[in-house]
Amino acid sequence: MRIIDIRETAIPLKSSLRNAVFDFSEMTTSVVAVITDVMRDGKPVTGFAFNSTGRYACGAQMRDRFIPRILKAKPESLLDASGNNFDPEKILAAMMQREKPGGHTERSVAIGTIEVACWDAVAKIAGKPLHHVLAERYNDGKVIAKVPCYVGGGWYEPGKGIPELLDEIREKLDQGYEVMKIKVGGASIPEDVARVEAALKIVQSNQCLAVDANAGFNRERALAYAKALAPYKLKWFEEPTDPAGFELLNEFIAQYGAAVGTGENLFSTQDVENLVTFGGMRAGVDFIQTDVPQSYGIVQFARTLKILKRRGWSRESIFPHGGNQMTLHLVGGFGLGGCEAYPGVFGIFAGFADDAKVANGYLKLPDRPGIGFEAQNQLYAAMKDLAS
Repeated sequence: MRIIDIRETAIPLKSSLRNAVFDFSEMTTSVVAVITDVMRDGKPVTGFAFNSTGRYACGAQMRDRFIPRILKAKPESLLDASGNNFDPEKILAAMMQREKPGGHTERSVAIGTIEVACWDAVAKIAGKPLHHVLAERYNDGKVIAKVPCYVGGGWYEPGKGIPELLDEIREKLDQGYEVMKIKVGGASIPEDVARVEAALKIVQSNQCLAVDANAGFNRERALAYAKALAPYKLKWFEEPTDPAGFELLNEFIAQYGAAVGTGENLFSTQDVENLVTFGGMRAGVDFIQTDVPQSYGIVQFARTLKILKRRGWSRESIFPHGGNQMTLHLVGGFGLGGCEAYPGVFGIFAGFADDAKVANGYLKLPDRPGIGFEAQNQLYAAMKDLAS
């Protein structure tokens, strides 16, 4: 049993969306195929993944270092104890050979994307959905049927005012979502306060609305937003400060008081430990939002969870970044707080299986082997081409 090839291609998002910091007009995403010599239905089992959204394609690092290290490894050195499947922990170790500590974002996205694709292959070989495999290994075998799912939106777009924002929220509520997240920071404070107040009238509860500043505030603006939005006690205020600006995050949390969410732009276990040690984050109040395929993948995420548990954090406080099939399986498999969704936002990379439906704020976990990209017709078309 061996991995016979690993391939990557970069695909543009082709999005005109804008948040408080940047637009996505140049954004690309790496799609990866891990091809094995294991046969199912006359075809080699192939694992797929992509590097979530918000970071650019990273094929150069993959081709220069990480793919060759896997392919050069002795095949038996990448297998689990049974010898009947691959061991992602050993594959991660192979990729990390001769890597200097630190500098995580230079490699964490590339490594994590390949690692998640390997997990897709592992689950397919086992004949189980990935969330089932993860539950067996990392959550005492607790296989669940559905997970909470909130929807992100409220982007700044040309010609989009409060009436259009409210139409968007109504549409998402009609689709079965109950919690909505909207952008702040791309307009003036009075304009954003008006947007929040209008949105609250539609969602009915402050715990059904979150806001996201995409790490775009300096100290003056962060504290001004904290004061302006504190009275609304929203579900959470996401990324009000620079991802590594722990001193300012402390100030913001003290001023704001209500729940804060952050972590999607931290890419290592040490980063997250520093966040909960120095950032003022409160276990049981705040939320951590790591993007797993962008931060070394699933094995390293399991190590991060162990650190967080020792620091008093429960899995229910973890809401991973990334509204896609990969995140859905992670939330279900590890028993995390919830999954986000971005339907119709990031082209072929957004959303879940074509037949997936949200009901009463929950999304049913898929029963197809692996991650189940094969049930996303447009995305799988690109993946299938890469593997052929």
